[in-house]
Amino acid sequence: MNLLKYIASFTAVAFVLCAAAFARDNNSGSFDLAEPAHVGSTLLQPGHYKAEWSGSENALKVSILAHGRTVATADGTLKQLPQKSATSEVTLKTEQDNSRQVKEIDFGNRTEALVLSVM
Repeated sequence: MNLLKYIASFTAVAFVLCAAAFARDNNSGSFDLAEPAHVGSTLLQPGHYKAEWSGSENALKVSILAHGRTVATADGTLKQLPQKSATSEVTLKTEQDNSRQVKEIDFGNRTEALVLSVM
């Protein structure tokens, strides 16, 4: 009987940990930036980044991380795509001074895109 309780407890803990891991991934995604671009007032150099967000779908707080460290923050929203994006893609907006701003991030194999507030 004690073995059965032990197995049931272990299974419950494993299930909760797996569910937490999957829930965390729903609010984050990785992307590559091919050229320098701003997120908010921060200029990001080309490289690999991770976006994490929290809040309601129409009022997100977005953090951009490089090597596990937050390097930029912005406000944003989630946009539903008509179908899963085949790859991760970053849409940039060119400003009047020819600087570039990250406008939208589509994450590979997902039907949601992160739209950043452009300053």
